Amino acid sequence: MQLDERSVSILDELLKSPGVTSKELEQKYNLTRRQFGYSFKKINEFIASKNLPSIERNSQGNFIINQAVITNLRDDHEVSAAETNIYSEHQRQYMILLMLLGSREELSLNHFALELDVSRNTILNDFKKVRELASDYSLEIKYSRIDGYFIEGEEFHIRKLLFNVLDTLVQMNGGEERIRSLVGIDEDELAEIASRIESVEQKLNLKFTDEKVLIMPFDLLLVLRRIRQGNTIESFKIGFKEISHTKEFQAAEEILHDTDISEQERLFITLHLLSTNVYWADRLTEESIPHLKQALEDMLTIFENTACITLQERDELLDKLLLHMTPAYYRIKYHLTEVGDVKSFILQDYKELFHLIGQSTVPLKALIGTRIPENEIAYLTMLLGGWMRRQGESLRQKTKAIVVCPKGVSVSRLMFTELKELFPEFVFLDSLSVREFYEYTLDFDIIFSPVFLETEKKLFLASSYLKQEEKNRLRRQVMLEVQGYTAHEINVEEIMEIVRKHADVKNENQLSKDLQRYISNENSKDAGHNGAASYTLDELITADRISLAQSVPSFEAGIRQCAAPLIDSGHIEQRYVEKMVEQNTEDNAYIILGEGVAIPHAAPEDGVNTVSMSLLKVDAGIEFAGAVIHVIVVIAAVDKEQHLKALLQLKDLAQSKNGRKALFDAQTDEEICKVLQKHSVE
Repeated sequence: MQLDERSVSILDELLKSPGVTSKELEQKYNLTRRQFGYSFKKINEFIASKNLPSIERNSQGNFIINQAVITNLRDDHEVSAAETNIYSEHQRQYMILLMLLGSREELSLNHFALELDVSRNTILNDFKKVRELASDYSLEIKYSRIDGYFIEGEEFHIRKLLFNVLDTLVQMNGGEERIRSLVGIDEDELAEIASRIESVEQKLNLKFTDEKVLIMPFDLLLVLRRIRQGNTIESFKIGFKEISHTKEFQAAEEILHDTDISEQERLFITLHLLSTNVYWADRLTEESIPHLKQALEDMLTIFENTACITLQERDELLDKLLLHMTPAYYRIKYHLTEVGDVKSFILQDYKELFHLIGQSTVPLKALIGTRIPENEIAYLTMLLGGWMRRQGESLRQKTKAIVVCPKGVSVSRLMFTELKELFPEFVFLDSLSVREFYEYTLDFDIIFSPVFLETEKKLFLASSYLKQEEKNRLRRQVMLEVQGYTAHEINVEEIMEIVRKHADVKNENQLSKDLQRYISNENSKDAGHNGAASYTLDELITADRISLAQSVPSFEAGIRQCAAPLIDSGHIEQRYVEKMVEQNTEDNAYIILGEGVAIPHAAPEDGVNTVSMSLLKVDAGIEFAGAVIHVIVVIAAVDKEQHLKALLQLKDLAQSKNGRKALFDAQTDEEICKVLQKHSVE
């Protein structure tokens, strides 16, 4: 007996992935339970006709497949190839594309119909979809009486499509044999090129994924065939300096040692090796792609902050990301990423995670110099999603919020930022206009908006510009309604009254500030967020952290002299100073905050123990980055918040003509402190 196309596709899926569930198959093929049951019955009838045991299904929708079924049907390719000779529409369309891309002869409708064992009308219908698939790669399918059917467009795009077609076809039952048959590849030449690839793995000290080892001989043989037919790369500009020194270039030379092709084509094949997924490698270092590891570190930090999670065993995760992103870097940079829709499979279970990871890829985009394709974001989502499951993290357990504001982008983003700071335990997905809200597809739990919206979700009305009192009230309301509790508020003035009864207070204003800072930190911990006290400029730069000098020999010497009080007090370590000296060179003019004021700094992990600042005033000035610097302020931050208020106050001071004059004219520590106090109040 023969199976219909749908049943063939489902059986193929079962043989490839016995662990798949019936629900997953229903979703993938857009079937009702009844339709799936019909196909499942047909599949078992077909299996019985082969004198093989039926496939069983338990109450959870999992399949129990006897090994004899898998061995007989998969190894003999009986289902989709030899026995039924029936292919799904999708499979036929990709086979047509492969014939167009790799055939050595002119192709007519009869060629396709005979090869695929269907009618000419069926082939004509298939060609409608084939043309759509080709157009995704900016290619056209054309026909002439002399040349028959052929594909036209830039050779670089043709090869991208070729790789995608081969990747697709090799995964179907009997795929390798079918590819060889469709384009006439000799088994001996396939074995020879496979042997060369195996030696390349040893030379590069890496292992390609099994899937890539299977498909790469076909990739290379058909590319070489196209080159011999005169279809060569011309307009594609490859960064010769970037890839000609790599081991992959040497490997390509080894594979092609007896092949007469141009340098440009050798570079293209090198690029194909560079962009191929690897399962294991012993060679990935920072030198492979400079700054890639740091970009991945920054991406993870943004993701953790956005998703409100802490990724465990981060170094191991970073190694896995580096392994994945090294070939992906070249795919993205040279636009080799597959056009196929990988993300559709991700979005079923990871829609929100996909969205947040996409927002976190800004450092990668800056490094590579182009946007990150959605398919590459989908691969990152799979990797990070699996890591989160391993450590028991899930976005589903977290409250997901959106902000809907009708007042324009600037106001909307301000509201989004303020609410994100107010509720750091929530995952904030997006800020939207009202129209965007009614078309929004991501899952969320609560909405913040200054206007009423028709929705079944929890809606909290909030002003576009929140005053502190409104923030306190909104936080109490939301936490009570969403999480069933609100933190007990502690009144600092009441504490001050108690202290006055039992002690003499030397500086009530400073005590009040210190108490408020302590309580804010404690409340933040109780409420589960990472908010921290924000210091003023005069609180961080005190008299004991101010240095005065008539002159210093260099900007580096100025950094060291300025940082000395923070070293002595233990606020920073010596390695922090060395990192500042290393990073804050003439190329980094961005550290000049205002005319004559510079703020050298490094990262918290470079040796900061406590948030702090110090100031050095140099009367004669220091030449730096084309400017004369009179004041150096070393900033040592422990996070993105505690020093922020002081930094903004310093910025206002540095950009104020009167403020700068007062600072530059000050002759003593006390006079400088008065200037700082004045701008701390303002």
